[in-house]
Amino acid sequence: KAKALPKPEWDCEQLHLLDSKDTAPKVDNTEYRRNRLSVCSKICYAIGGAPYQITGCALGFFLQIYLLDVAQLDPFYASIILFVGRAWDAVTDPTVGFLVSRTPWTRFGRMLPWIALSTPLAVLAYFLVWYVPPFEDGKVIWYLFFYCLFQTLQTCFHVPYSALTMFISSEQKERDSATAYRMTVEVLGTVVGTAIQGQIVGMANAPCLPGPLTFWLAYMIASGVICLIYIICAIVVFCGVREQKEPMSFFQGIRLVMGHGPYAKLVMVFLFTSLGFMLLEGNFALFCSYTLGFRNDFQNILLVIMLSATLAIPFWQWFLTRFGKKTAVYVGTLSVVPFMILVVCVRSNLIVTYIVSFAAGVGVAAAFLLPWSMLPDVVDDFQVQNPDSTGHEALFYSFYVFFTKFASGVSLGISTLSLDFAGYITRGCSQPEAVDLTLKLLVSAAPIALILIGLGILYSYPIDEERRQGNRKLLQEQRDNEADSETDSTELANMV
Repeated sequence: KAKALPKPEWDCEQLHLLDSKDTAPKVDNTEYRRNRLSVCSKICYAIGGAPYQITGCALGFFLQIYLLDVAQLDPFYASIILFVGRAWDAVTDPTVGFLVSRTPWTRFGRMLPWIALSTPLAVLAYFLVWYVPPFEDGKVIWYLFFYCLFQTLQTCFHVPYSALTMFISSEQKERDSATAYRMTVEVLGTVVGTAIQGQIVGMANAPCLPGPLTFWLAYMIASGVICLIYIICAIVVFCGVREQKEPMSFFQGIRLVMGHGPYAKLVMVFLFTSLGFMLLEGNFALFCSYTLGFRNDFQNILLVIMLSATLAIPFWQWFLTRFGKKTAVYVGTLSVVPFMILVVCVRSNLIVTYIVSFAAGVGVAAAFLLPWSMLPDVVDDFQVQNPDSTGHEALFYSFYVFFTKFASGVSLGISTLSLDFAGYITRGCSQPEAVDLTLKLLVSAAPIALILIGLGILYSYPIDEERRQGNRKLLQEQRDNEADSETDSTELANMV
């Protein structure tokens, strides 16, 4: 009896190349082509990440100094506003994630309507955050209310947008590519946010000099420009992205998501590393203005960091595909540490500060790219281990954003309280020596310690390149089997 020949295995690229040849197997690769994303789709998707970074950069770098020197709030009340606002923002993330997962499918999708409906109110709340009300008694309540309101509405934008990564394509390669586009635009968004807020505000009078009205108007103009960009980006992502329909359920979702070991470890890693970077971000403007004495140049220094980060994104994308994502996290994050030490040890020198800032931006790029690049791998790993539990993508992203925003709130609250205890002088041209020492600790020693703790936890993170590729193959086999089952069912129905 003749031995049957083994059935040849063809991957998608071979099928694409051989599809037109007579000798090639006649296999339908419609599914593969359907999941491929055009460059235009990736760009439209990526543009949706800009509003979060633009507003986050403006708030992270400038809100603290705005509340202290323009709104002239006491440092204690400013710390309350910053901490409560970020804590509230963190609480809304899992709440919105739950509501998104329960949202019925519409003809526009499930995620996109959230983006469209939240945008108008979000830009209004953001604009009012930078408005100085004409009264003193309720000023703290004003800023606290509109800051919390904006954070809530931005969560209604950002959580669905983040989860949209899993719904634009079922192909891991396409999602990784779209994420790289998104990270490039997001880092570019930080450049835009820094440039708009920093350059417009920088053209106004310094806060310790006469002319507070001019300084306040500069913040208002900058916020108006950012609001316009926010609206344009929301329109682009809503009109240019097609959301694929996937089954969605919430049964035991929270317990399953938080109980997934790789996800819990990844969250802890970036909880500590993001806390370190946010301490640096929140206090860098004050550090440049008072400790280094570059009051008129700090916005340019921030711009150099963000431009360097933007240019470094393609390098880190190549690095993680060549050496693996885990290795890229170690190399990229640790590359910032020497410059954190150098910036506080070297005597105040503007040229040296620019050089150090440009080099540090390369590491900042890794901090932007790698967290969001690794999160889809955790979702894939969860789907492999829980094939019967689907539709929890929004929960993964919402809880991840929850912990990073919680870290931001803690960092802002701690730093502003520390400045209060050190004797920070509102609208002062100089600060006590204790404030200078506190700022050095907040932009160097404390962030380095937190980064090292996060990287220590990363050592036990179990998803390496081998496991990631294995999960990819298993998920592809599951999709192929589901497609075959649907085809067989269709053929049987036609026969009947």
